[in-house]
Amino acid sequence: MTEYEAVIGLEIHAELMTASKMFCGCRVVDSVTAPPNTATCPVCLGMPGMLPVINKRAVELAIRVGLALNCTIQRHNIFARKNYFYPDLPKSYQISQYELPLALDGHLDIELASGETKRIDIRRVHLEEDTGKLTHLDKDSQFPQGGTLVDYNRSGVPLLEIVSEPNIRSGEEARAYAVKIRQILRYLEVNSGDMEKGVFRVEPNISLRPAGTETFGTRTELKNLNSFRALADGTAYELVRQAEILDAGGQVVQETRGWNESKRLTFSQRSKEEAEDYRYFPEPDLPPLEITDEWVESVKLTLPELPDTKRARYMADFELSAYDASVLVEERAVANWFEHTLAVSDVDPAPSPKSIANWMINDLFRLMNEHKQGVADIKFEPAAFVQLIGLVENNTVNNNTAKDVLTEMYQSGRPAAEIIQAKGLAQISDETAIFEIISQVIRENPDTVAAYLSGKDKLRGWFVGQVMKATKGKANPEIVNRRLAEQLDQLK
Repeated sequence: MTEYEAVIGLEIHAELMTASKMFCGCRVVDSVTAPPNTATCPVCLGMPGMLPVINKRAVELAIRVGLALNCTIQRHNIFARKNYFYPDLPKSYQISQYELPLALDGHLDIELASGETKRIDIRRVHLEEDTGKLTHLDKDSQFPQGGTLVDYNRSGVPLLEIVSEPNIRSGEEARAYAVKIRQILRYLEVNSGDMEKGVFRVEPNISLRPAGTETFGTRTELKNLNSFRALADGTAYELVRQAEILDAGGQVVQETRGWNESKRLTFSQRSKEEAEDYRYFPEPDLPPLEITDEWVESVKLTLPELPDTKRARYMADFELSAYDASVLVEERAVANWFEHTLAVSDVDPAPSPKSIANWMINDLFRLMNEHKQGVADIKFEPAAFVQLIGLVENNTVNNNTAKDVLTEMYQSGRPAAEIIQAKGLAQISDETAIFEIISQVIRENPDTVAAYLSGKDKLRGWFVGQVMKATKGKANPEIVNRRLAEQLDQLK
């Protein structure tokens, strides 16, 4: 059997979070929840004689993305008509960019499961308008012949297309690249990343060639992938399918294919078009888009610290592990919340960044996951969170009690000190009191003491448990362990 090399390029379509559409004043609405065909006008419906106008905010957001992806921003842009006939395009053409796109020649570094870093080159980033949304009907009593419904609310929404070079070599690499693009777009606040609503869509172009050769094979394109798992699995399946065809002496057909999640296979949709099939030509109703150096510089000043830079800073400045830093920078809102905790100055002793990170990742995130909520849903401020950790570190409460207090804080929003006082949860650190409780446990359990003295050292943990039970979990564990060891050693 021939050994093949996968050649994969990704096209990512991301709707931009603007208030109005790309070429008209219609508002951008949720394509899932908004009543169909209520956010339309003669321009986005393609009525005769209507003239488009470029959305400046969409251009600014596109420049943000181009800069973040290390692209060169083209100062001279041309919009073009991309002609094809389909029910979701009321004009029978899409206004896009072709020969002179907004940004070129970028790159993005991704981390692989092996720990290695790989650079994926980005060919272009260009602006266009989205199409309408089609709903295909099964035959039923209301629609006995079946059919297709079209909603033009989405038609004309600003759409950014990010096209990689074909230097991706597996479904997992494709997934890692797409995940990172989505993360960056969310950091830039240009796209919500909601794949279920179709505002972030990924389409891989996949082909095989004999290993060691440079000539590209015939490619297929997977459409309508609504998850990163579908991207990885659909790509992996397609690579196997194409290899089987080539090994059998056949030829791969250039086409667009879909992914059937339930059957775990790809299926043919239509033959794949080439650029000449779209008959691109400059949009006669729009002037060239000129982007000045001053405009690019002003946009550059608005860029946030991006995930890779933030992760490296957390590791260097706060001595966090690579894992902890990666978890905290996954979402910009979470990273902001973490940094707000570090700015709290009225807690003495101030918890270390590592301690705060541990409490966030292990305990706060657990509560968020249990309630299926995000950081925006937390009812208390970062300062209250730091104050709770401070109460642990100054021995007011122990770790287990603090976890219970955090749960109450999450549910009610009440401050930690108030909960601790109201429920009498303050930690017992009085050494004399703890000594007396230990003595009582030893007096009441002579048989267990005898077993311990005979060599069953593991019973020391049982004594600790009895002391904590007697104090309802409020005894200082460090003092309990130290004073218990002293008393048991005296009995030997």
